[in-house]
Amino acid sequence: MSTILEHIKTLDNNTLTRLYHQPATCLAILRLLQPLAKHIIMRLLFVGAVEMPVVLNWIFDTKQASLAEALLSLRNFNIAWDENGSLIINQVFQTNLKNALVGGGNTSSFGLPTDSKDKKDITLEYLDTYAKESWETVLHFLVGTPSEKRPTAVVTLMEGSGLMAKPAHSHRPEDLRITNKGFQFLLQDVNEQVWGFLLQYLEMSEQLGMDPVDVLNFFFQLGSLEFGQDYSVDVLTDTQKQMLEDLKHFGLVYQRRKKSSRFYPTRLATSLTSGVAASGDTGDAGYIIVETNFKVYAYTTSPLQIAVLSLFLTLKARFANMVIGILTRDSVREAYNNGISSDQIKQFLTNHAHPEMKKELPPTVVDQIKLWESERKRAVAAPAVLYQDFPRSLEYLEAVGFARELGYVLWSSDQKRMFAVTPEGHVRMKEYMIRKKQQQQQQQQAV
Repeated sequence: MSTILEHIKTLDNNTLTRLYHQPATCLAILRLLQPLAKHIIMRLLFVGAVEMPVVLNWIFDTKQASLAEALLSLRNFNIAWDENGSLIINQVFQTNLKNALVGGGNTSSFGLPTDSKDKKDITLEYLDTYAKESWETVLHFLVGTPSEKRPTAVVTLMEGSGLMAKPAHSHRPEDLRITNKGFQFLLQDVNEQVWGFLLQYLEMSEQLGMDPVDVLNFFFQLGSLEFGQDYSVDVLTDTQKQMLEDLKHFGLVYQRRKKSSRFYPTRLATSLTSGVAASGDTGDAGYIIVETNFKVYAYTTSPLQIAVLSLFLTLKARFANMVIGILTRDSVREAYNNGISSDQIKQFLTNHAHPEMKKELPPTVVDQIKLWESERKRAVAAPAVLYQDFPRSLEYLEAVGFARELGYVLWSSDQKRMFAVTPEGHVRMKEYMIRKKQQQQQQQQAV
């Protein structure tokens, strides 16, 4: 999945200017940029334009490459660019970033706190629990845990993003299975996971006729809100109200009822642009011990973590605070069939290794996992064109030599005078064979 900044770079200048009309968006993008790009923006913010020789003197000569990279980044975002020998800043971005930093302008860009007290006391602990349960429900669906709750928005996003896919013979949503991309998704931190879903949601929203600028602005607005504060729904656009309903399924916002006039952003939402972890819970950072006999001990009570382990382990026993599993040929090959690679299994076990265990997995286990994967790669299917029935060895050797020099040979057998080339190579081989046939005819006529 691409990052939010990579997506913004693809927008045209008119769309970017529309995006920069919201102070919350300008502040969020400033937070996401690299430090040197931020520094340049803050230098330009209250002056508007600076001559390029002066800009070059801001940085040591040894760091000019970093400066050029930062300037290119700002130009790609249509924030600042070189014009007539001076570095100027986008006036719309400048005005609204000022408003975000010193106040003024569109105050509803940062949400409108409600002016009445909620009848039910919504605590920070409640919001954290709600967000964690909602997000884990999504991840449970990804790893294949049976569940009656399968919101359409979640199913569509999972399949559309390529995190899950149906077998070739099936069209039923319940047959969706995790893919290689989906397992890689599980290795990311929560912020990266959330942004991945939001970007996919953005792509889907464009297909549904929703304004992408409106959608992006709401994402950035959520990232600027205060955790625990309730905000009014009334100032949201129709598109954003629909988004509110969809984002509840992912635990980004809490709304007691669909028609409630207020909503609460959770920590998943408020940490989107802050750079702070979405969850302070690090208790599960290291809980796995792998032994040389392929047994795996996982000190966890989390159903989600156990479900992830079951993707490549055969679970043998479960205790109050621990599960025991074993890496078997069948369990690992089943993971490979679902698109999970040996490197991903190794990375997962390493990332979650218990503090009492060295960060290096037993070499025998790592080697065996790779061997089981290599068993599946003994034969590789590829489109090809077969050349055979050469009357003489010389003609065969000349033809296969020509194809081999150009890198088109996929397989060859000198004994059988046969070789296979790629479809691209077939075009060149036809030209070669026609040319050789013409040469033979000319030689025969000369005789």
